[in-house]
Amino acid sequence: MSQELFAAAQSGDTAQLKSLLDAGADHAAVNEAGETALMQAAHAGHVAAVQVLIAAGADVHATSPQGWTALAKAAYNGDTERGYVEVIEVLHEAGASLDARIFFGITPLMLAAGGGDAAVVEWLINNGADALAANEGGRTARMMADDKFYVDVINLLHEAEQQLGVSVDGSCSSTKSVAKPQVVNLMKQTSH
Repeated sequence: MSQELFAAAQSGDTAQLKSLLDAGADHAAVNEAGETALMQAAHAGHVAAVQVLIAAGADVHATSPQGWTALAKAAYNGDTERGYVEVIEVLHEAGASLDARIFFGITPLMLAAGGGDAAVVEWLINNGADALAANEGGRTARMMADDKFYVDVINLLHEAEQQLGVSVDGSCSSTKSVAKPQVVNLMKQTSH
């Protein structure tokens, strides 16, 4: 029954998910990679499937052996080259952390920034994700966006850093009051 649950989560088939869960399928089951159905639904961007699984008791804090959470899976999907703001919002409302780290200390904001998804980056910043967090290699989300010249993402992160008191040269001034950054993307409409 677990295989059917994972297939329904990946395809976003909410009717099948509900049927399987009602029949006793384990929402906490993991596949060969150690991932839950919630992680797979989140990674595929299926908001309704994520909602069904959460309503059935799926743990938004569950992690795979590599540290992946459902929210990190939703932050950026390399296959579709985008993240899913709607899924992240549902997961966060259910208590998922915006700053949970996966392997090498990477946060969801870093995943979205490194993938160039300005909509996800903007939502994460505006909802409290740590724009100054660094991974185990000392790299921040802005540095990851810089590597690939994602101008709209770089601008969002630069503005957030400035609002947090980081100057242009990267130093941080403790004399400025630290406020939760709010950024607005005025660059271009995203195609997703």
